[in-house]
Amino acid sequence: MILFENVEDIPAGFGQTVIAIGKFDGVHAGHRALIEKMLVDAASTDARTVAVTFDRNPLAIIAPERCPRPLVGVDQKIDLLGRTGIDATLMLRFDEELAAEEPEAFVRRVIVAGLHARRVLVGSDFRFGRGGTGDVALLQRMGEDLGFEVEEVADVVSAGDGRRVSSTWIRELLDAGDVERAAKLLGRFPSVTGDVVHGLERGRQLGFPTANLSPDAEGYVPADGVYAGWLIERSPEGVLRSGVRYPAAISIGTNPTFDDVELRQVEAYVLDETDLDLYDRRVEIEFVARIRGMVAFEGVDKLIEQMTDDVTRARLVLTST
Repeated sequence: MILFENVEDIPAGFGQTVIAIGKFDGVHAGHRALIEKMLVDAASTDARTVAVTFDRNPLAIIAPERCPRPLVGVDQKIDLLGRTGIDATLMLRFDEELAAEEPEAFVRRVIVAGLHARRVLVGSDFRFGRGGTGDVALLQRMGEDLGFEVEEVADVVSAGDGRRVSSTWIRELLDAGDVERAAKLLGRFPSVTGDVVHGLERGRQLGFPTANLSPDAEGYVPADGVYAGWLIERSPEGVLRSGVRYPAAISIGTNPTFDDVELRQVEAYVLDETDLDLYDRRVEIEFVARIRGMVAFEGVDKLIEQMTDDVTRARLVLTST
């Protein structure tokens, strides 16, 4: 997949396109329905497929007090979009200048002059341009005048309760620790990606050495607790072990038994590995199932007993998925 960070980066000979526009936070089932429709629409033509998105939630500029935490960081979003099979992503920097652009100017600059779009796909809640004054109806009127078609793609809803699949719903599930249901809406296990850093090494002292993720890890961290999941090396291209998956028991929280950790930590114990050196490696941690909540234990012996049980339960979960 080609990545463009500015409209000006698109080469003159790139050709006509079919595009899908959206925030694509999480690249969940609703987003993938939009992207899959784009791929189908372009299949019988010579048009290229392009996702048009932003490097942050527009609310981060327009109304930061209402801006939710993103489900994925920019690098994660690029990776997830790249897995869909589209030709390119235009990742626009959403700043004050873009927020102030009139919707008509955005259409002419990005959709027409930049991407030479034949067809534009958007979701039902699509808004664009200064103050969110641009909508699907305006886009359709401009398409009639400027030579592109517009389709509003229907929402994906849960068959069980009819609820629309959305990033908001997924955040609610992750905040409750329900990573299994979140995975169904995402179409993948929820995950965080970051560098392994040195911690207090208390896990090693207890017989369960853990890989601690840096505080600036990308992705939405679920509720405190212990999870079964996978640790995947995401080392630079060319490193032999890149892409290796390890079964893991994952802890999220502030270690209440010792009460000496100020910030929430994500740390993963790779099952049956006691001398695996992952320091300074980039890893992705996938959450498969929540085993229990986070509690304080009365003494180290009780904690070790519980951790041993956590590892057993994590192994059972992972061998059955």
